[in-house]
Amino acid sequence: MLDEVEDWLRRRSWSAADRPLGTLLAAKEAAGPAGTVSVVLPALDEESTVGEIVSVIRRELVERAPLVDELVVLDSGSTDRTAAVAEAAGARVVHRDTVLPRVPAVPGKGEVLWRSLLATSGEIVCFVDADLREFSADLVSGTVGPLLTDPGIQLVKAMYDRPLEAGGAVVPAGGGRVTELVARPLLNLHWPQLAGFVQPLGGEYAARRSLLERLHFPTGYGVELGLLVDALDEAGLDALAQVDVGVRHHRHQDGQALGRMAATIYRTALERLVRTGRLKGDEEGLVRPLLTQFSRAADGAPEGGGGGGFVPHTHPVPVLERPPMAGVPEYRARRAA
Repeated sequence: MLDEVEDWLRRRSWSAADRPLGTLLAAKEAAGPAGTVSVVLPALDEESTVGEIVSVIRRELVERAPLVDELVVLDSGSTDRTAAVAEAAGARVVHRDTVLPRVPAVPGKGEVLWRSLLATSGEIVCFVDADLREFSADLVSGTVGPLLTDPGIQLVKAMYDRPLEAGGAVVPAGGGRVTELVARPLLNLHWPQLAGFVQPLGGEYAARRSLLERLHFPTGYGVELGLLVDALDEAGLDALAQVDVGVRHHRHQDGQALGRMAATIYRTALERLVRTGRLKGDEEGLVRPLLTQFSRAADGAPEGGGGGGFVPHTHPVPVLERPPMAGVPEYRARRAA
């Protein structure tokens, strides 16, 4: 690990308990408009978990302690009762397609995070995944804390243990497989300044709007890695931090879904290496933006023979990125109003 990173770990890694709620409320009041906080939950078919998350945030951080000014669920086209459950629990629900309608929406988490900047007004924006279970409010207060108390901090990632729960068994540190197999090697090899982040792909993080509006947003699974790398380039390592919030329980995806996620993250990294001139390549020579996976045919070998009974499935590896929101006319007009 670089000496710079070892020093950063000592100075920019904290626990949520290091900043009690009273301290944060005092800092928020002193900050005035710069201390306004928007919490955004990107959600796609999360009716079983989104209500509890919204309820906890509203009860603990809106009603009992006025830390959060705005609580928004950005619905990414759910077909279940996600929107109704979230609204009943006390969130303002915004549907993806109603934000910046002149730009057709594409599927993906990064797409709704980008659009959320137009749907919210807080100067500090905190993102929280909507599939969390056993949710605790200190995930939000702990993550926004450094932004309220230290004007030099621009982005804060939550760090936590991620147990893997499958078939009734629990592996205490078995989660985060894509992080360990893809993201961490990429960061250590190409962006060693970011090697100190415990959960670089975690969906729980907060940042100043003034930073987020200057960043590109990959529309898919690459958004967390892309934002972290771009934030380093834009603000420098000392403006980044992480806070320990304990344990994170969430839904786990199957191996093939993780493979698609890994490919997207890898391509997001390659795009940044090319953009900064650290790798030379083009669309054909650098990457083939397709991922082929296999599943066993339901009735033996697939039609046409070959393949040993396995069916190939080829998926695109998306590369679309949204431009910095600061350059979008509708956003500039809203901020000026």
